[in-house]
Amino acid sequence: QVQFVESGGGLVQPGGSLRLSCTASESIISTFTTGWYRQAPGKQRELVARIGSGGSTNYIDSVKGRFTISRDNAKNTVYLQMNSLKPEDTAAYYCNKYPRPVTWAWGQGTQVTVSS
Repeated sequence: QVQFVESGGGLVQPGGSLRLSCTASESIISTFTTGWYRQAPGKQRELVARIGSGGSTNYIDSVKGRFTISRDNAKNTVYLQMNSLKPEDTAAYYCNKYPRPVTWAWGQGTQVTVSS
């Protein structure tokens, strides 16, 4: 059963950058669409970006032009490069399958805090 491990979060000032990593427990991450999700306190988890098995990408409007999702098949890892970060990007970030996340595959997430 696939499991995901997220890393790379931290505290950054507005306008700063972070790169998040998502590694799957099995060498299959290139065979399905992977999504980066985030959940802010008091809000529902939302999809931020996704990358398909063929490499196509999609982003929510609020991060277009600032975030880039990519994948390294050899490392079984999906990345989320986040630039020009804003306070409203503050959330715990997770990765999982899209469009049907696997309930038991959610990792601990990685916290991103954007604050001066």
